[in-house]
Amino acid sequence: MDFSKSMAVAASGMRAQSERMKIIAENIANANSTSPTKDGDPYRRKIATISSEFDRALGAATVNAGKPVMDRTDFRTRYDPGNPNADAQGYVKLPNVDSLVEIMDMREAQRSYEADLNVMDSTKQMLARTIDLLK
Repeated sequence: MDFSKSMAVAASGMRAQSERMKIIAENIANANSTSPTKDGDPYRRKIATISSEFDRALGAATVNAGKPVMDRTDFRTRYDPGNPNADAQGYVKLPNVDSLVEIMDMREAQRSYEADLNVMDSTKQMLARTIDLLK
């Protein structure tokens, strides 16, 4: 694999993980929000998707961030009869976001991003050493 291929593959991974981190950050930001309307649903957690495809021009497999998928798990509820969004029993629907899961997903995405960044740094160093050898 030549230097440009490894840089392109690592860059595609960095873009995909960056998009994943944006979705996770949105989930965390909305973890405690309630519905904007009385009988409506609150924020629904999004799950990032990543797909692999073969780039014929590059001659290597790359990854792309796909369209986020909605998490269909049940909403959490909290007893808060004074809340204007509470139902007849006094429960308020909260998003189906678990902050601990989101933090762990964020950490995994961050580590993957860092790994791709290390590939790019190593490739740049190898390229620089190759140029030095040719001098």
